[in-house]
This record gives sequence, structure tokens and C-alpha cells, in this order.
Amino acid sequence: MKTTFKISALVLAFAGFALGAKAQTSTPASTKTSSTGPNGIVLSIGADAGIPTGKLSDTYNWNIGGSVQADIPVLPHQLFVTVNAGYNSIQGKKNLAILQGQDATNIQLLPVKAGLKYFPVSHLYVQGEAGAAFLLNKSDFDGDKSAAFIYAPQIGYQFPLGGKSYLDAGVRYEASTKFNSLADNSKVNFFGLRVAYAFDTK
Repeated sequence: MKTTFKISALVLAFAGFALGAKAQTSTPASTKTSSTGPNGIVLSIGADAGIPTGKLSDTYNWNIGGSVQADIPVLPHQLFVTVNAGYNSIQGKKNLAILQGQDATNIQLLPVKAGLKYFPVSHLYVQGEAGAAFLLNKSDFDGDKSAAFIYAPQIGYQFPLGGKSYLDAGVRYEASTKFNSLADNSKVNFFGLRVAYAFDTK
């Protein structure tokens, strides 16, 4: 129940940001152009946060990290190929009864993803990525794998900051396959928020 509330709050907060930005950045119809938004390679660096879902939420509270991303235009202003790499630290709960009063060990991941980013309307985008997450502290776990397949659908909005700069905010669901082939609860799934500074290089 708490996880559902946190996810709902995260989605509502993002929706409020997007609607507020749309109202602030709207211009008279006579001044609008048909091609708005970036048309060159867009580079961004951002902060990531997340809320674990499923069995992971039983032993982990939240996720914090950062990422860098490049958006490479296929159709300027509309369709981009994305390449993303980052770091996620998933914070374990303290004093767990199922661990005989011990703390859950933080999960440290290096995700590397690629995908597509599409703008159906100006500034609003949908994005889908897939790749691999590498477990940096494998020795702290009994998993038999140091990497797992991940996928991450996302929706977001690019808030214009002036010139060729943007504040890129997106909400995503990120999920992995098992890090231990014998344990279903070794998947790492979470709802995440990425807020990044982005700039068009063209």
C-alpha cells in the first residue's frame, strides 16, 4: 500500500510539472513553428531516483543514482536513438526480521542501455530502452550472475530553459531479469524519476 502511494505521488508530481511547464511555455498560435525542440545530438546529465516494486520492496526502500545520455537524431525534432549509462544504488532496509535483525546490503548497479525516443508533440516524449545492468558488488550476494538484461519504458517532458538548453524530466519503469537463476526475488524492478540538464549540440 505504501509503495502504491509513493508511485502515485511520483506520477502526479511529474504530471503537475509537465502541465505547469506547458502553461508557462505556451506561445500565441501566430508565433508557433511546426518544428520545435532539438534537432542535433542532445547530451544530458541527470540525477535518478526510484521506488522498488514487487518482492524487491520487501527488503529495499529506494534507489538513488545518476546517468549520462546522448540522443542522436534520426528524424530531427521527432525521433532519436538514445544511449544511456549510469549508476544506481538501491538502499537496503535496516534491522530486517527475515535477515535475523541484519540490514539488507545495498545493491550497486551499472546500467547501460540503448533505445528510441519519440516526440508525438512538441517537448513531450515517449522512450523505450533495453540493455544490461552490471552488479558491481556481486561478492556481497549469492547470485550466480554479474549482469542481467534490463528494459525501461519511459514518458517525459523537455522543459525549455532558453537557447539550446532543456530540463529533461522523465518517469520510467525499469525491470531486470534474475541475478540468481534459482531465485525469483533476485530481479531488480523499480519506478524511477530522472531529472537532467540537457543541451542541443547543433
